[in-house]
Amino acid sequence: MGAPAKRIDLTDEERTILKLWASSGTTQQRMAQRARVVLAAADGLPLPEIAMRSGLSANNCLKWRKRFAGERLGGLADRTGRGRPRVITQEQRLEVMALACTTPIDGSSCWSIRKLADATGYSVSAVHGILNEGDLKPHKVKHWCGKSPDPEFTAKQAAIIGLYMEPPANALVLCVDEKSQIQALDRTQPLLPMVFGRPKRVTATYKRNGTTCLLAALAVHEGTIEGRCVDGTHHANFLNFLKHLYRTNPGKDLHIIADNLSAHKHKEVLDWVAKRRRLNLHFTPSYASWLNQIEIWFNIFTRAVLKGGVWQSKQTLVHQIITYIRRYNEQHAHPFRWTYEGKQLSA
Repeated sequence: MGAPAKRIDLTDEERTILKLWASSGTTQQRMAQRARVVLAAADGLPLPEIAMRSGLSANNCLKWRKRFAGERLGGLADRTGRGRPRVITQEQRLEVMALACTTPIDGSSCWSIRKLADATGYSVSAVHGILNEGDLKPHKVKHWCGKSPDPEFTAKQAAIIGLYMEPPANALVLCVDEKSQIQALDRTQPLLPMVFGRPKRVTATYKRNGTTCLLAALAVHEGTIEGRCVDGTHHANFLNFLKHLYRTNPGKDLHIIADNLSAHKHKEVLDWVAKRRRLNLHFTPSYASWLNQIEIWFNIFTRAVLKGGVWQSKQTLVHQIITYIRRYNEQHAHPFRWTYEGKQLSA
């Protein structure tokens, strides 16, 4: 083993920044290597070990250790005037980044690299490099849960989560909702099944054979699904489904979790629920239907049944949906386990 390298003392701030540089996927590789050199030297590792960890030669490790000792973090940057000079100045690069953060004036929703190249007069590869430098991805969109404006958000979400975590004795907790406008799409040419080297193929042209709506109830603590297909999402169908759930679960206190669809809050529905001692209807807060666990199952159902499906009639679609629910209950049903560990959500 080689002799220990001269130890470098780091401040807490320096160590934090160097660790970010060394581990971040968006840091330039040469900066990440230099940061690893300094961190290893700060740990008192010998030069061969530093070289192995950083991927640099021993001479380069000595260079960057010395540079940092004399100039600290600024010493790890490339010297100005070294290498091929940039054709695009830093100010011009910042202008490209700023433009990429705006909305195009041609009516499109976001910039593409080619559009930015046309607008700025730079090459596509140059624009691509500038966006990478700024870690900008105009084509990507991330979704997040906005803050609910419901003044009773805290109380409502606490009641629903309480039912999930610690349901009352003799209670059946059901998450109910509709999957509306499910189209029985057929293709104008026969489906070509998947073969070696080729995926399943369908024509881009199609014909509609009607639509159906799936009313579904998830038993939260068993994971089973009760479902029926109906022709629409009006209150009468929702009320009939509630009556079915009430009749088929005698002797149990039913806690129904539903979102704020107008059909769920129709006067006839609320009047009927109010007369049922065993039935409690809980509404999710405004813009917080994600609290309803049936949405998790609808996502599973969409990927398993609807994506890429071909049906020659509405009846065929309905039969497949009901068959899937029956098989799901027999083979795959299980309670969902939420693993959110972020900050507490509140109004």
